[in-house]
Amino acid sequence: MDAIFIPQLIQAPERTEEIQVQEFLPGLDTLTPVRGMVRVRHCGNYLEVAALAEAIITCTCCRCLKQYNHRLVVDTTEIIWLDEAANQFDDLPLEREVAVEDLVESLLPQGHFYPSEWLYEQMCLEIPPRQLCDEDCAGISATPKSTTQNPLIDKRWASLEALKNQLPN
Repeated sequence: MDAIFIPQLIQAPERTEEIQVQEFLPGLDTLTPVRGMVRVRHCGNYLEVAALAEAIITCTCCRCLKQYNHRLVVDTTEIIWLDEAANQFDDLPLEREVAVEDLVESLLPQGHFYPSEWLYEQMCLEIPPRQLCDEDCAGISATPKSTTQNPLIDKRWASLEALKNQLPN
C-alpha cells in the first residue's frame, strides 16, 4: 500500500480514498494475506480511518503449547487529528504528565498517512493476549511418566538416604 499525501486527499471524490487490501503486511506473520478494505476520509481538521480486514495467524496455546490457527478480524474506525505541532518532541522534558485528552493520534496536515502501518497496528491489537486452543484445554500433564515403579535416585543423595535408613522410625 502506498502512502497517502494528506493534501491530495482533499481533491479526491468525497474527500475519501478506499484501498482494497490483499497482501502480507511486513512484520505480521500470517498464514493468509490480509484481505479487506481501508477507507480514509479527510474531514477538515482530522482524518477518519476505517478498516474491515481479516487474516489467519498461527498461535501457540499458553496451557498445552500446541499450535492452532486463529482468525484475526479488524472492524474499526479511528479519528486521527491533523495538527501542525504533531511529532514535535524537541522541546519536551524527559518526563512530563500527559492528560487523557492528549492521548490521541495526530499527523501533520501537509504530511503522509501510511495505511499499511496503521493496518499493521490494528491487526496486532487483535492478537489475543491469552492464547488458548480450547476453553477446556487441560494443559500439560503434571505427573511424570513411569516414575512410580522405578523412581530415579540422585546419586548425590545416596549417603543421606543410607543415613536415613539407619535411624529408627
